[in-house]
Amino acid sequence: MNKIQIRNKTLNIPLIQGGMGIGVSLGNLAGHVMKEGGLGVISAAQPGYLEHDFKTNTIEANIRAMKNEILKARSISNGNGLLGVNLMVAAEHYDVYAKAISEMDIDVIISGAGLPLELPTLSQNPDILLAPIISSAKAMVLLVKRWLSRANRLPDLIIIEGPLAGGHLGFSWDQLNNQSYPSLESILEDVLLSIKENNWNIPVFVAGGIYTKEDIEMFLNLGADGVQMATRFITTFECDANIKFKEAFIHAKESDIRFVISPSGYPGRAIDNKLVTTLMNQEKIRVKHCYNCLKPCNPATTPYCITEALIQAVKGNIDEGLVFTGVNGYRNKSIIHVSELIDELFPERKNHV
Repeated sequence: MNKIQIRNKTLNIPLIQGGMGIGVSLGNLAGHVMKEGGLGVISAAQPGYLEHDFKTNTIEANIRAMKNEILKARSISNGNGLLGVNLMVAAEHYDVYAKAISEMDIDVIISGAGLPLELPTLSQNPDILLAPIISSAKAMVLLVKRWLSRANRLPDLIIIEGPLAGGHLGFSWDQLNNQSYPSLESILEDVLLSIKENNWNIPVFVAGGIYTKEDIEMFLNLGADGVQMATRFITTFECDANIKFKEAFIHAKESDIRFVISPSGYPGRAIDNKLVTTLMNQEKIRVKHCYNCLKPCNPATTPYCITEALIQAVKGNIDEGLVFTGVNGYRNKSIIHVSELIDELFPERKNHV
């Protein structure tokens, strides 16, 4: 098990804990992943949802909460691991958040749900690594050439998110419904070939459907530098979500995992519940308050408010909430500690302590 050097930063195990919002991966989960030597990630999707002024002062509440969650993660980690923030391109005020986060005590900004073409001009802190999430070699080449032409900068690492991931997916409805999407293995092969052809030096991590240590070993043997995993961390004691949110995974069956549309236009995977059934019947859920969270969401026409749906879920109101999951979410059948999970995924790490 080799350490990964990314510029001047060292990752002791080749693992990124994926960012999960709203409120699923905050400082507690990220800090405990860091403590074990991984890259812990706080989601920038409405981290201030519990702040007293969240509805009236959303941007400031989110920035304030993010600073507090970063302090929490750093305190828990005891100086181990790396700390990242996941920021969606589809978020309203993306530029405001990117600039603010760049001034915080973090190691990495991870950005997906759209191509983060302008991220290097928004985040000019040389101490922070930039990691775009892409779903194809074509998207990667477009992004890298844009970064080189506008900022003379390569991504510090790339995360390939395949079609089996949770949250917002970079694949079309037709691809997902007809299972005509490319496999993560084939996307990785294409990306590594493009990197080699262009003589770029970019570490590559893969995400989406990775569940076991055998999955990790397979992708490392295929040439990936590491993996990103999110869904498996939900059923840990340290995950920041309500216990009922975690139990939704423990009780789920494979047939309970369905596709749902986001107001942003992106498809995603979620655990079936009353909300998902309503949306699948093409019924709308009235928006009581607009948080201006996603573009191009229009509160007059959107089928539901994703911020409200995700907040309801993370607080434990599962029927009324949106529970995003990766394809293997139904396999989470017990709640364990982060340290136990990482021991399971990297049993050889005990020989390196």
